[in-house]
Amino acid sequence: MKTLLYLHGFASSGATGTATSLRNALYEYGVQVIAPDIPVMPADALPFLRQQAADLQPDLIVSTSMGAMYAEQLRGYLRILVNPSFCMARLLTFGGMGRKPFRNPRQDGAKDFKVDKDMIAQYRELEKHCFEGITPADRELVYGLFGEHDKRVNCQPQFKKAYGTAHFATFDGEHFLNDVILKRTVLPLVKQLLAV
Repeated sequence: MKTLLYLHGFASSGATGTATSLRNALYEYGVQVIAPDIPVMPADALPFLRQQAADLQPDLIVSTSMGAMYAEQLRGYLRILVNPSFCMARLLTFGGMGRKPFRNPRQDGAKDFKVDKDMIAQYRELEKHCFEGITPADRELVYGLFGEHDKRVNCQPQFKKAYGTAHFATFDGEHFLNDVILKRTVLPLVKQLLAV
């Protein structure tokens, strides 16, 4: 059985509709989709995800937005980064601090979380290490998909500078995925990379 690790975006959880749609679409191909709740604080999140990847040894990591920023730093794994947000500190600085609701249920039952200066500082520190140590082999493992109408995040220049354009593509969509974009854009690439 092949394993896909899905990394969700900011203020979300493993219960996001994208993970459910991937699970439903790939079940018939014998692909299990694992979608953990990513810890809220960056200093906890990246070690947690590195351990998840080491334990699962996924055949493919699919990630969106904030999750894609983390996935970029999981060297050595085949990865799809959808609308990666390599600028979380800036987004949160201008997006306002305080309590924010989760968009999807969390396994621990948490309904909201706090954006504060410590969280922003942790993102700023983490972002300093994006694109570190990329080898030619790693460039072959990373695919970037970008919504042409994404008004929330535009990290295309950073991706192209680090990874080139061989595995870069845009799609007719915005920042958040829906089932149409998932089926038309993401799933064909997933199936190609998993050879299912």
